[in-house]
Amino acid sequence: MNRRKKISIGGLAVCAAALLAGACIYQSKKTTVLEVGIFAGSNWDVANANSYVIIDKAVEKFEATHKNVKVHYYSGIRKEDYSEWFSRQLLRGKEPDVFMVLGEDFNQFAEIGIMKDLEPLMGADPEFDKNAYYATTLRSGQYDGRQYALPYETVPMLMFVNKSLLNKEGLSVPDNDWTWDDLYQISERITKDRDGDGLLDQFGMYNYGWMEAAYSNGAELFDENGRESYFNDDKVTEAVRFAKQISDLSQMRKVTKDDFDAGNVAFMPLPFTEYRTYKTYPYKIKKYTKFQWDCITLPAGKSGGNTSVIDTLLMGISSNTNQERLAWEFLKLLTYDEEIQMDLFRYSQGVSVLKEVTQSKEAEAILQEDMEKNEKFIDNRLVSDVIENGVVTPKFQKYSEVITMADSEINRIIENDDNIENSMRILQRQINQYLRR
Repeated sequence: MNRRKKISIGGLAVCAAALLAGACIYQSKKTTVLEVGIFAGSNWDVANANSYVIIDKAVEKFEATHKNVKVHYYSGIRKEDYSEWFSRQLLRGKEPDVFMVLGEDFNQFAEIGIMKDLEPLMGADPEFDKNAYYATTLRSGQYDGRQYALPYETVPMLMFVNKSLLNKEGLSVPDNDWTWDDLYQISERITKDRDGDGLLDQFGMYNYGWMEAAYSNGAELFDENGRESYFNDDKVTEAVRFAKQISDLSQMRKVTKDDFDAGNVAFMPLPFTEYRTYKTYPYKIKKYTKFQWDCITLPAGKSGGNTSVIDTLLMGISSNTNQERLAWEFLKLLTYDEEIQMDLFRYSQGVSVLKEVTQSKEAEAILQEDMEKNEKFIDNRLVSDVIENGVVTPKFQKYSEVITMADSEINRIIENDDNIENSMRILQRQINQYLRR
């Protein structure tokens, strides 16, 4: 081989090595983008001036420990527009890697395979312990026995109490172990015509229905698979009968939100977010200023306890993501990291889904910060117990449809004074026929 040929081969080798090194350098500098789907504001439609603070802090923390990774999200998407925005992204094949899942979308997303089954990722991560979550919040992200989403933020339903109205009538705020009988007796005493014009103008309850009663009576409305309903069960019919008794106290007078806001109603179920928002400044001056108020548990039925529905905002991973490892790590950061979860108490109105965070002294101190000196915020241990013992709505594809059908019919039964046992038997048969189609 002559000298020129040797030089030529050597030159090619040098060039190849340079190209390989350049490719390696390029790859090391190449930025991976992780797309995240979120919406602005609160999942529970209360004022929130800090929509992006938590997510921005999480992004900063994540990018600091993941070289050449950028987390991107679109800002300004309102909750009411989020489902439509997500659908457009899905049709374009550009759904985010990690995304918030609205309650009304979860069942469908799980059914048609939009979300990745998280069971393998959870099982393969030695640093992940699902027992750190409240069992109810974790169950909110399960479908057909599999975990398709992790809980991010949760909110229990509590009972709003107009303390001023009770005091005026010589009554005290019930204890947290109160019952249906207590609620009925207080409501009966409160309900009256104050101005003597023949029309009731003071009431015991606003916006309490058969579902609230059913949950606190230990009732199950459907089986796990969504193939059978139990509307004719004794616990359900008892709840409907009690809801009718409460409704009948108003003597056909339709109690409104205006009645409540004017201070003329003793009780109303409301989510914890409303309590957090309007119990503290600056929003306290905008609502419920005409009377003193507080929150307690919902009353226990004859066969149940002081339980209520738990509403949880979920987050999942796209089944089509090309960044499974990064998506899992970012999802875990948002839902499992104690620092990020503590920020829910600082910058949002909900509750952390982690037991240790919600039960902590730090969380208690944060909750108390914006309260007036003469008031004490609701005990975070009580909130924790309500979440732990709460009810999760069933997870099957037809749930939204059938619960709307049932609610409409049961309210009609109550208003028309129909025979409850017979009507519920018919309703169960109709719902079951629909579920088995």
